Amino acid sequence: MRHPDGPRSKPEGISPHALDNGVLLHELEQLHRTRHETFLYGSDDALAHHTTRTAQLEAEYLHRFPNRQVTAARTRSGARTREAAARAEATPE
Repeated sequence: MRHPDGPRSKPEGISPHALDNGVLLHELEQLHRTRHETFLYGSDDALAHHTTRTAQLEAEYLHRFPNRQVTAARTRSGARTREAAARAEATPE
């Protein structure tokens, strides 16, 4: 029997399917904000839980919003355009 205060006794969180859109987005923002600190300083279990929960919530977001707005600059062609512009600007005339 597990001790009630043991590391596995805490709930894994509310199912992503049960979250309304605002709460889902808020939870994703929280996880993205804390990712770097968890990666650098969290225990192996904390990092694994963070990774799993992030994947669950991101999958739910993509399921709900398959046609989400994608900024052109965040695509490969947008990055190439940005790089070409930076090269052109750095080239002496």
